Amino acid sequence: MERRPVTLVTGGSRGIGAATCLRLAAEGHDVVLGYARDEKSAEAVAERVRAAGARCLTVRGDTSREDEVERLFDVAAAELGPVTGLVNNAGVTGPLGRLVDARTEDLRRVVEVNLLGYLLCCRRAARDMAAAGGGAMVNVSSAAATLGSPGEYVHYAATKAGVDALTVGLSKELGPDGIRVNAVAPGVIETDMHAAMGDPDRPARTAGATPLGRPGQPGEIAGAIAWLLSPDASFTTGAVLRVSGGR
Repeated sequence: MERRPVTLVTGGSRGIGAATCLRLAAEGHDVVLGYARDEKSAEAVAERVRAAGARCLTVRGDTSREDEVERLFDVAAAELGPVTGLVNNAGVTGPLGRLVDARTEDLRRVVEVNLLGYLLCCRRAARDMAAAGGGAMVNVSSAAATLGSPGEYVHYAATKAGVDALTVGLSKELGPDGIRVNAVAPGVIETDMHAAMGDPDRPARTAGATPLGRPGQPGEIAGAIAWLLSPDASFTTGAVLRVSGGR
């Protein structure tokens, strides 16, 4: 019997991450759900993943910390087998506002989670996947990487531009090892991220600036991620797939 892929999704307890866990379970993946704090939400998502017929392991950890990233992969391998797919999704924005008003501690946290965390997860995944003969990674970027997000979070946009560069460079570095690396760049998506940054009405307010006239849904991003991990995308690497309603 062919072995099921084991895919690690960071930030899997809510929003795009949760939708991705459910979509991957439906498409035959076993799932490692990484989360930072909300154990109750993580377990609720895990139960839905298991109900879809997949194995699911929840592991708490801060992806900006090397030791916790290593533990995340170690526990995954011990419980479900070597990780064959990675979805780098854990991210933070900090409060909305102009850069001149941003606190240094918020800037540092955004860089550490959104960029250093992705680098640490990609580094470990690259080692494991190369040893296993291949794999696939998807980094969750943002349309902010090219829009810049002035007056909102240029620091967040800057980290996502870094994610795009990471995706392109690493895809070229790891291609000879049979490892594909791609990214999805969502536009404004209806998740609780906006409430966390202090602007819960942002998706509705900004819908008019989107050619399709509405915010996106987490499942629409999950579908793109699932495709990039699938055999249908076997010749796709180094791509940054924009799923932003036209923005």
